[in-house]
Amino acid sequence: MSAHVLDNPIWHSLISRHLDLAQRHEPAARYPAQIAPFLGVASVTADAAEALSGAFAALVPPEDTALLLGVPPPATPGWELRHLANLAQMVCAAPVAGEADPDGIVELGPDQREDVLALTALVYPHYFRPRTMELGRYFGFYREGRLAAMAGERMGTHDYIELSAICTHPDFLGLGYARRLLLFLANDNHARGRIPFLHVSRENPRAIGLYERNGFELRRDIPFWALRRAG
Repeated sequence: MSAHVLDNPIWHSLISRHLDLAQRHEPAARYPAQIAPFLGVASVTADAAEALSGAFAALVPPEDTALLLGVPPPATPGWELRHLANLAQMVCAAPVAGEADPDGIVELGPDQREDVLALTALVYPHYFRPRTMELGRYFGFYREGRLAAMAGERMGTHDYIELSAICTHPDFLGLGYARRLLLFLANDNHARGRIPFLHVSRENPRAIGLYERNGFELRRDIPFWALRRAG
């Protein structure tokens, strides 16, 4: 039985939805570092280790660290693989009941890029890069002339879409902005025929509770890895 695409979301995103962004060297592919730090592998068999070593050398320059989700490579000469955490992978299988209130929600584009980078540097610093907004659509709320909250689309296939960078400025917590953006994006993607999913740290029970109250259910715990050149 073949594995589900969400068991290897980075690879399947890079060979489908984000094929035009992929830097590919079989049997691996990655996003450009200015877009995202993620790398995916097609095969986990021991026979693939030699080919993967060459692929990693072509895709991951010295001093860079690539992140993998779900499917790690086998032991690969010259490379160190470190398990970072098990993330909760959650899926919203059906539209969420109730209408999302779009009032005040604005689509974020190149004119808002510096505001987006400032907010993510403050509250979502590890995975958002200067060109991350090329991965999908991003939406947010402005209050008092500042970007108060945002959410967007990241990885995915033609049938699934990952919601990501769901974050709120500390000055605007507790006002329901994250929930409204989550509901808006989830239902909008269902209307487009795509099933939303997301990843969240097990150390963030507040976020997990928000997602559970708004139609997301745990699909699985999925391992998160860091890959870097050895010594």
